[in-house]
Formats: sequence, structure tokens, C-alpha cells
Amino acid sequence: MTPLPKRKLSKGRSRRRRSHLALQRVKLVECPSCHAMHLPHRVCPSCGMYRGVAVLNVESES
Repeated sequence: MTPLPKRKLSKGRSRRRRSHLALQRVKLVECPSCHAMHLPHRVCPSCGMYRGVAVLNVESES
């Protein structure tokens, strides 16, 4: 036999346990060079700059 809980867990106890599983809102920051919004601590996908240094060669869409 598999082990079973001795007592029923209350709804409040299980909901408190799962309280940190809620979805978080995506936080965006503005790129200082092109002013596009992107995720913090990541290369800007529109201009390819990271902390003032060109990291990626992004070709413009034309």
C-alpha cells in the first residue's frame, strides 16, 4: 500500500502553499539607444545593443 495523508488538508493551507505559483507580469525596460521596450539584462532585439555596446548585428527590415 502507498502512504496516505493522515488528515485532510484544508483549502486555506493548500492555497497558501500555491500562492507563489501565480503568474508574474512581464517587466520591460526602455532601451537607451533606440527607446524600444525589452527584457532587462538582455540584448535589445531591435538594435542589438547591450549596456552601450553593439553585441548583435541586426539588419533593418526594408
